[in-house]
Amino acid sequence: MSDHHVVVVGGGFGGLQLVNGLKGAGVRITLVDRRNHHLFQPLLYQVATTILSTSEIAWPIRRLYADRPDVTVLLGEVADVDSSAKTVSLRGGMTLGYDTLVLATGATHAYFGHDEWEPVAPGLKTLEDATTIRRRVLLAFEKAEMESDPAVRDALLTFTIVGAGPTGVELAGIIAELAHFTLPKEFRNIDTRKTRVVLVEAGPRVLPTFAEELSAYAQKALEKLGVEIHLGRPVTECSADGVKIGETFVASRTIVWAAGVTASPAALWLGVPADRAGRVVVEKDLSAPGLPDVFVIGDTASVLREDGKPVPGIAPAAKQQGGYVAKVIHARLSGKPAPAPFRYRHQGSLATIGQSAAIIDFGRIKLKGWIAWWIWGLAHIYFLIGTRSRFSVAWSWLWIYLSGQHSARLITQRETMREEG
Repeated sequence: MSDHHVVVVGGGFGGLQLVNGLKGAGVRITLVDRRNHHLFQPLLYQVATTILSTSEIAWPIRRLYADRPDVTVLLGEVADVDSSAKTVSLRGGMTLGYDTLVLATGATHAYFGHDEWEPVAPGLKTLEDATTIRRRVLLAFEKAEMESDPAVRDALLTFTIVGAGPTGVELAGIIAELAHFTLPKEFRNIDTRKTRVVLVEAGPRVLPTFAEELSAYAQKALEKLGVEIHLGRPVTECSADGVKIGETFVASRTIVWAAGVTASPAALWLGVPADRAGRVVVEKDLSAPGLPDVFVIGDTASVLREDGKPVPGIAPAAKQQGGYVAKVIHARLSGKPAPAPFRYRHQGSLATIGQSAAIIDFGRIKLKGWIAWWIWGLAHIYFLIGTRSRFSVAWSWLWIYLSGQHSARLITQRETMREEG
């Protein structure tokens, strides 16, 4: 093994694809992440809505590389990067020297200048976010069952999702199905079928990145499930009592934020240009400007396609970037010519609307309805890590389809972000 040291920050899709691509390259790899697990984010909303358990979509990173002696895994958080000294400083005092650095640090929620909304309107990026949202959703029904004040009860049974991208649409559809089909027989003092699910989108349509015909289908499917959709008006206020949509106040005790993201502070660490979302504006080989030994991939990077449109912040894009950078490192170490500039290959966009419909946009081919839902399910099962997870998720979905019962409706941990009155 050579002395060349590759430090990879972030164990998401891009980071893992890079590490996998460097197998046999003869380099030392240190993989740093703030959490000890890799998370399959596309199914995170299903943990938040009681369909799947946390262990079905997350895997310990150390276990993934137990048979790779070239890979050292560290549980840590980056505090700073000194690109001139070629070091990475971790909180707690540890410093790592590197020959090549890859930042795949992802993104977090963006509240557009209203970070004070975060405690009452959590986003969905981590397992902690998912279990927080699941807890709040289930507690809302429990509190409503014991509430004598009709106005408070109605607010408890009103769930507001801000942002109608794939995450917002998927959350709204599952919460509506949970309230209207799964829970009615289990409560005595409330009728869960009277639950309001409010989906708010500042733009003119839901799923704005999909073709208009698919967006229109998704809206009709959501409305059929009973979702109340507000388009063209942004949320102007969030509080523990509800949201203000434009000038209209909606009393709602459970709010979920799905309206935007901002990148990690990688650009600040490196002192390089960033776009409006904080993503590093990378070179054509995905290196940071003026820093050929530092690469930035995934949601942390701003990458343009040949048509000038940005590469979407989705798992397939991060995996393609991780694989590409592995090839660049291979070429440099072996003295071979560098690969051609990175080119993103769009493999399609997918989104579900509840447990019986989905939309898929492959460009020329567009699918919707039941067949799209089956293709969506098979694709996600295929990309899960390990036979056990694939079987477990498939069984959970089959059980819900046959019985109508969600298997992960457990209220765990104490609610710490809001008073449990």
